[in-house]
Amino acid sequence: MRFDGKRAVVTGGASGIGRATALRLAEEGAQVLVGDIDAAGAAELADASDGRIAFKRCDVTRADDLEALMNQADVDGGLDLLFNNAGAGGAREGIDAVEPGEWDRTMALLLTSVALGTRYAAPPMARRGGGAIVNTASVAALASGFAPTAYSVAKAGVLHLTKLSAADLARHGIRVNAVLPGFITTNIFTRHLEIAEEARAQADGMIAAVAAKAQPIARAGSPEDIAAAVCFLLSDDSSFITGTSLLVDGGMTVGSRASWDPTSPTLFEALDAFK
Repeated sequence: MRFDGKRAVVTGGASGIGRATALRLAEEGAQVLVGDIDAAGAAELADASDGRIAFKRCDVTRADDLEALMNQADVDGGLDLLFNNAGAGGAREGIDAVEPGEWDRTMALLLTSVALGTRYAAPPMARRGGGAIVNTASVAALASGFAPTAYSVAKAGVLHLTKLSAADLARHGIRVNAVLPGFITTNIFTRHLEIAEEARAQADGMIAAVAAKAQPIARAGSPEDIAAAVCFLLSDDSSFITGTSLLVDGGMTVGSRASWDPTSPTLFEALDAFK
């Protein structure tokens, strides 16, 4: 019961990584307030939590919604923990084709929401004597090829924002860290596509199949894998950790495929073939 007596806010908590984290926090003793635009999913989550999870509608692209969410947590008894998690795939076009409005919407959803969530959570946390914040970044923050350009840029911004927030908020006893998921079996890149549910399920299945072959740990990651890492960073087990990021990617970023897959030729082996 690492979070007994703690009060937490999870944005984007109605599904995927947010849902798994909200449940894990509640199971370990926290009272959790979920902010999401998915009222049906959040209501189902709250019903499954034996009263430990509450819901407040929150569109994280609206500053007043985020402020109201953090204020609600404060009114309900205080705020100790925040998981800035809400997100979606965003603009899919490359930098040579993306529309300005789609770029702005992606940044508002994936980066500005993290900044403002932190901004509105900090005062109530400070009044409690401190707290912990975790932000969802991504392996896409580290290199090209993992996700669309706008998404990747936003997640890179989350990494730097995490460091700067940790410095800004240290005087209040607030720690700030980030988690970088790899391929995780959520529907983040398909749930907003205007395609049939069956096609969406097939696409999600293909993503899971590719993920299982994309890293040394030969399975796709689950939302529960990320929830475990997030709860570690939110807990007192990480009380000497701030301003850093934790990769939870099955080893995807350890190197090229040849570094871990014996069936994949190395560069030198490929060159030897031309001798």
